Amino acid sequence: MTIGKSLPRYEGLGKVTGQAKFPADYYMPGMLYGKTLRTPLASAKILRLDTSKAESLRGVAKVVTAQDIPGENGHGVIFPDAPILVEDRVRSINDAIALVAAESEEIAEEALSLIKVEYEELPAVYDPREAMKEDSPLVWDKGNILYHLPIRKGDVEKGFREADVIVENKYSTQMVDHAFLQPEAALSYIDETGNLVLRVATQYVHWDRTEIARALNININQVRVVCATVGGAFGGREDMTLQLHCSLLTWLTKRPVKMVYSREESFKAHSKRHPIYMKYKTGCTKEGKLIALEAEFIGDAGAYSSWSPNILRKSAVHATGPYYVPNVKVDAYAVHTNNPFTGAMRGFGAAQPPIAYEAQMDLLAKELGLHPFTIRWRNAFEEGSETATGQILETSVGLKETLLATAKAYGWDVEKLY
Repeated sequence: MTIGKSLPRYEGLGKVTGQAKFPADYYMPGMLYGKTLRTPLASAKILRLDTSKAESLRGVAKVVTAQDIPGENGHGVIFPDAPILVEDRVRSINDAIALVAAESEEIAEEALSLIKVEYEELPAVYDPREAMKEDSPLVWDKGNILYHLPIRKGDVEKGFREADVIVENKYSTQMVDHAFLQPEAALSYIDETGNLVLRVATQYVHWDRTEIARALNININQVRVVCATVGGAFGGREDMTLQLHCSLLTWLTKRPVKMVYSREESFKAHSKRHPIYMKYKTGCTKEGKLIALEAEFIGDAGAYSSWSPNILRKSAVHATGPYYVPNVKVDAYAVHTNNPFTGAMRGFGAAQPPIAYEAQMDLLAKELGLHPFTIRWRNAFEEGSETATGQILETSVGLKETLLATAKAYGWDVEKLY
């Protein structure tokens, strides 16, 4: 029985003694060093790509472009819309153009500098609200709105007519990087059975295998992904970064390949937390009972889909917070821009709405002359409460107990605040 006991972390000793091996700690005889050429532009056409000088550099084993990919040139946890290597259309500074495998890191870096790319820069859009407009530059020909979820409950217009107090405001959250301590690194090789092995820090071993097999046009059983010690992730290792690049270089050279990102490249390569623009209108009675809520969420998906539909769905579901509201209207949009793509990060879309709905609760309390505790207490979910999506909360609803314990710990006289 382990519940209620403080147990040692099984990986703790290795980490504190330095014996734990992270992906960058692995070496193999005869291995090559891989590097990625990334675009300096957020929106452009590639007119010409010349790798000849890089290929002729002594010590370069392979230069890889989109034409060299044996299988599908795309990846993504929901839609495979992110290119492994861009062939003709740049949509984000996340985009990779070419790969180099060389006998040393220095040679690989020099080879990157010898690759010549001629671009035609295109109009770009960096604000999802602007991207929703009809005359906005298109990130994708199909349109910039990736996802829309409407939630409707009750009669929100009737609810606002019956409200004694209404507050309206706009809120926004910023793009945030995971900034995990260990930048991305990987080592790939072909084992004695001819299968590809990749040692990498990842949150998604089984999906990495799927994506690698698809890119290399081989059976998934020919791919083995070994998760090395992970130096932080927080959602940032759910999407592909160097897994496909490292695997491609090994598969095409038949030699072990190691790739290690700098912090700067890590910032460019992995997803970010979604910036979300939130518009709220909240109404309540003079007793402080919520009666209507209308909200709009516009989330910046960046150039590629990643988890954006799921993130904005989660934001919409949590729009009312832990409070009962009988009349609700919510619209959530995930919108493509030419920004870095956004994806999973702790809270997964539920971290942004509290900025708005809790501020709304404070403003309503101020308008009514109520204590912030009081308005929350009068609207808090209990067992049997119905959410904005019609879910009935049947068990484990401890919000009021938590409110009481917190208020008492803070020294409030809760008997006077109900």
